[in-house]
Amino acid sequence: MTFVMNFAPFYEKIVQEYHAKLYIKGKLYIKKKNVMFRYLPTLFRLKKGVREYIAESSSDLHYTAPRIYDQKVKAIMGTLPGSGRFEREMLEYFNVNIYSSTLLNDRLMSPLAKNGKKYYRYQLDSIIGEPDNLRYKIRFIPKSKSDQLVGGYMIVNANVWSVREIRFSGRSKLILFENFIKMGNVGEENEFLPTCYEFKMHFIFMGNVIDGSYLASLNYNSIRLQEKKKHLREKKNYNLTESYTLVCDTNSFHTDSVYFDSIRPVPLTPVEKSLYKDHALRRDTLTVRPISKGRVFWGEIGDFLISDYNVNLSWMGNVRFSPIINPLLFSFGGSNGMSYRQDFKYNRLFSGDKLLRIIPRVGYNFTRKEFYWSVNTDFDYWPQKRAALHMNFGNGNRIYSSDVLDELKALPDSLFDFDQIHLDYFSDLFFNVRHSIELLNGLELSVGFSAHRRTPIQSSKLVPIKPEEPLPPDAMDKFKKAYISFAPRMRVEWTPGMYYYMNGKRKVNLRSNYPTFSVDWERGIKGVFKSTGQYERVELDLQHKIHLGLMRNIYYRFGTGAFTNSDELYFVDFNNFSRNNLPVGWNDEIGGVFQLLDGRWYNSSRNYVRAHFTYEAPFLLIPHLMKYTRYVQNERLYISALRVPHLNPYLEIGYGIGTHIFDFGVFVGTENFKYSKIGCKFTFELFNR
Repeated sequence: MTFVMNFAPFYEKIVQEYHAKLYIKGKLYIKKKNVMFRYLPTLFRLKKGVREYIAESSSDLHYTAPRIYDQKVKAIMGTLPGSGRFEREMLEYFNVNIYSSTLLNDRLMSPLAKNGKKYYRYQLDSIIGEPDNLRYKIRFIPKSKSDQLVGGYMIVNANVWSVREIRFSGRSKLILFENFIKMGNVGEENEFLPTCYEFKMHFIFMGNVIDGSYLASLNYNSIRLQEKKKHLREKKNYNLTESYTLVCDTNSFHTDSVYFDSIRPVPLTPVEKSLYKDHALRRDTLTVRPISKGRVFWGEIGDFLISDYNVNLSWMGNVRFSPIINPLLFSFGGSNGMSYRQDFKYNRLFSGDKLLRIIPRVGYNFTRKEFYWSVNTDFDYWPQKRAALHMNFGNGNRIYSSDVLDELKALPDSLFDFDQIHLDYFSDLFFNVRHSIELLNGLELSVGFSAHRRTPIQSSKLVPIKPEEPLPPDAMDKFKKAYISFAPRMRVEWTPGMYYYMNGKRKVNLRSNYPTFSVDWERGIKGVFKSTGQYERVELDLQHKIHLGLMRNIYYRFGTGAFTNSDELYFVDFNNFSRNNLPVGWNDEIGGVFQLLDGRWYNSSRNYVRAHFTYEAPFLLIPHLMKYTRYVQNERLYISALRVPHLNPYLEIGYGIGTHIFDFGVFVGTENFKYSKIGCKFTFELFNR
């Protein structure tokens, strides 16, 4: 195993590129099902009385190092009701580099990893072959019960220490699986690539049981191995279009049985032939006896409640909205309480890859009893340069402002009865317009304006304490029924070394090894559209994610901001330093927010400095030996710091775990180095990773 682990990093990168034909045949058997079956978002609607299904596909597959797979389906046939997400997710089990330190998109720790001996025990099972061509069958056994480890065996060639075949089993996304991979023969061009997969899965959830078996075969058209490193320093090419774009003739798409009869590497078994025959008989029966309108109606209502719903409007575009009954849209946090969100999405693609997106969103925070709504619109009119027009409007977070009351109280002799004035919390109606364009690769410029209209949550009565005395001329000017702001805005964001690819005429940014820097500037102008104040806001931000390998990551973020040149600045509302009262994905906010900070601190300080650091890794604190901790996929440590006036500093330390079903974190906050509070955050992540 020492030899195998030493050679594995070299074999992992030895293949630079290949083109292949990929054939996949899969069968599913529904052993048990109940009413909860349709609540599983990754599955499909069953046909009444049908328990067994079959599907086949033929694809052109293009691989480019490192781990870029572009697959174009050329033919498909089967008895499955549509091509559901459940079927698409199976593809990751057929894109495996067995020499990598992790498997299945960094979710499993490979027994070939350099530090594999820390997590696995190895046993020599048997020795195969002649003395001049020995092969070793080696079993690997996890040292602890964890869903991130697998068990099985591998057969290793003694001369070059390469793997000839490997069989591993484990659990991933609530699926118990077993995957057998057969590699090419030693000395042949495909020696370091898989030629055949045999995959079996067993899915159990809430009383539903599904068994599946898949066969995948690869026939390679061309293979290009890694060239020797040149001594001359070459300029990096960040355009990965050739790796991500595989040109296929869409007119050659097939769905007929005659085509599959000519390409199958293995003929159908009698059982598989009977599945196709029964499917054809059912289809003929439906043409004679169609489904009643009532069943169709209630079936559509069920899809509306529990499934992502798509409505194709032909030339008008596509409408999609998330299901009404969906726990993924609920979240609970220490400072925000329980909240729910519902999204609707409209997309229309125009000629030249121009794209129009309209995303209405509604949400409700049960703890604060606040309703939120917004509409975000984007029109990508020049996709090559990522140039777009953006418009969004809605009601924002309720905002706190003590400056309004402070200014009224500063009037001489306390002219008004403050028990009848409610000017602490305000509702916010916003309207933002901006134009963005990528000037250079990774350098984006946005220019636009932001407008707000803020009104008190509770109506107030301005009652003079001494009605008989005349009020000062400017007394009534201090009190406004609405506070309006209008501000031109500019934002510059730069990510050096941005890798990208062109999807037609559309530029798609992928990743970078460097951090992202941004500068956000806004200048409020008094008098424009009845604007009541003027100010200047500047924010700087830096954030970066560093992949350390072996499922370990570091996230860090630094930011600062300030309001300056203010006149009647009653509302401090930063862009980067803000709170979201509606649920968002855990990874969208990972390490970049304060979980316990009181909402009023976001709007009470005219300057801030903050820093966040998150370390994510498996096997961090929990030993994964207990029955229930085996489902923990990763663990996270959080450290966050904030400096604002009167909080110098605010510190928040947290620990979180991630599973396939939910994420949970515990956080402790301190104010001015004194204990403040402890709280938690809980989000559903079922099938969402």
